[in-house]
Order: sequence, then structure tokens, then C-alpha cells
Amino acid sequence: MQKIASHIKNPAKFSKASKLAMQLIQAGSVKSGTSNQFFDILEAAMASPSVCNEPSVRMDYQALFSAVQDVAECFSKQQKNQLAMWTLHVVANDLYTDDSFVYSKAAGKIKDAISSLPPATVDDDKEEAAALALAENKAVGKDTAELGATTSATLSETKNHVSDPFGLDVLLPSKSKKDKRARGKDVTSSNQREEEAEEPRRFIKYQREALLLCLEIAARRYKVPWAQTVIDILVKHAFDNIDKFTARQRDAIEKLWASIRNNTSEENKEVRDRKLDMNASNIFRRSMHARRLASVMLSEVVVNAALNSGSVSSLHRSALILFFFSFFFSHNEN
Repeated sequence: MQKIASHIKNPAKFSKASKLAMQLIQAGSVKSGTSNQFFDILEAAMASPSVCNEPSVRMDYQALFSAVQDVAECFSKQQKNQLAMWTLHVVANDLYTDDSFVYSKAAGKIKDAISSLPPATVDDDKEEAAALALAENKAVGKDTAELGATTSATLSETKNHVSDPFGLDVLLPSKSKKDKRARGKDVTSSNQREEEAEEPRRFIKYQREALLLCLEIAARRYKVPWAQTVIDILVKHAFDNIDKFTARQRDAIEKLWASIRNNTSEENKEVRDRKLDMNASNIFRRSMHARRLASVMLSEVVVNAALNSGSVSSLHRSALILFFFSFFFSHNEN
């Protein structure tokens, strides 16, 4: 499994490595005792989640994570949460499909995931703002951290000097190894509890990011006619639940929804223009037909009046009949 994990992180080797991973699942090799090693394979595969959306490996990622669902019960709660987040990234691949059924099914999963999100809090917004500020000022942050470490070391040294100005502490008996081990266990236990308490928040954070990615991918397909209604419903659902996302994500969703509405308005305008053109053409054809019909009826009245007149000779009657028929057929051809 370790060898598969080392190869699966390479996109060029992913296809072969993922097939080997699926063979382990099919052979029943993924159990409670080996689940951690197998999870390392998945972790290596998703070291950069955006890679799973690359055209060359989309199908292989979908096949792998579809197979993983069969052994999901072997993982710990924390691993299951991580798997759920990765699966959302892989579900985004279904939004590239040309199959309307698969597309609608993927959109339904995304809608359900959005509905299950808790509302974003002020702390979530602050954490996001801090992360963005740190990313934008990485160099400054690094210098500040180094300066803080130096200052802390200096203060620690000064404090030690003040608390033991004559260096007598070295003459006192040191604490036993047992006490040190106990203190180490307490620290480890405390850190573990903090990580467990932080895990749900971290999972929600990554889930929001994955869902926003899905929305952005879906919106790119808006030019596909059969996908438009599904996208309208999906993005509208996200907009209706915008309070479940952080400040930056809310801004992105508002822009997506505005873009969808603009596209819809343009589509409706084009439809209206086509309908107006068709109506104008129909009105023109009908008016021309009415004019022809009126001309024919008038000619028929004139001919009948002439035929019923006793003063018209048989030769003139024949000429009038020929004129009527030629006039009638010429108007029908037009």
C-alpha cells in the first residue's frame, strides 16, 4: 500500500495506481486493521484536490472514489469526514458530463450538501479574513513570526536570569522522569481533545470550499441549453442558503447568481425578439393574403356583373372569364 501511495500522487501514474487500489478493495484487503494504510493512499491521491478535476484523470478518480464507498465503514469518524469532503470534489466531475441525467443527479447531491451546512458564524468570517490576510502578506507574516520567536527567546532567557540570578537552580534536585512522562501525557491528551473539538469546524470549512467549487464549475456550463434549468435551480438554492457560507464565499455566490440572472435576461430578450420577428412576419403574410382575397372577390363581382348583363356579347364574356381565371391563379402563385 505504501508503494501505491507513493505513485498515486503522480498524475501520470494515477490511472495505474488507482486500479491497483481498487483491486485491494475488490480482494477484501481493506479492513479495520489496514484502513489507515489504505487511507494514506487516498490522502496522497487528494494531496491537491483540484487535480481530480483534470480531464485526463476525471474518470479514474470517479471510479476510485465510487469503489471506496464500499469500505467507508472501515474508517474512523475523522477519516469519514475527510472522505466526504474529497467525494464532493470528485462529484464535481459529473458536472462536465454530456448526460443530462448524470448532471441532474450530481446537482441534487450538491443541493443536499448545501442544505446540510450549518449557518456561518462571525468567527468563521474572522478566521477566513485572517487566512486571506496571511496569504496576501506571507513574507511579512514570516518575518513577524521570526521576530516573535527571537523576542520570545530573549524574554525567556531574561526571565530565567531574573528568577535564578545566582545559578542555584542547577544545584536543586531535578524533577523525576515519571513526572515528566505524566506531564507529557497530559499535554498529548489535551492536544488530542483540542484536535477532536476542532475537527467538525475544519470539516465544515473544507466542505464549503468544495461546494463553492462545484457551483463555479456548474455555472461554466450555462451555455449548454439542457443544463440551464438545472443550473438556475442549483445556484438559486445556494443563494437562498447564502447565510451558510463565509463572507468571501457569499460574495462569490452573489456574483454567480447575478451572472445567471443576466444570462437568463439575455436569453429571454432573444426569445422575445424572435417572437416579435415571427409575429411581424405573420401579420405581413396575413395582410397580403387579405389583399389578394379582396382583389379576387372584387374581380369576381365585376365578372359576374358583366356576365349577367345582356349587353355583353358571347365573345366579351369569354374574354372576361379568361381574365378572371388568369388573375385568380396569378394571385395564388404570389
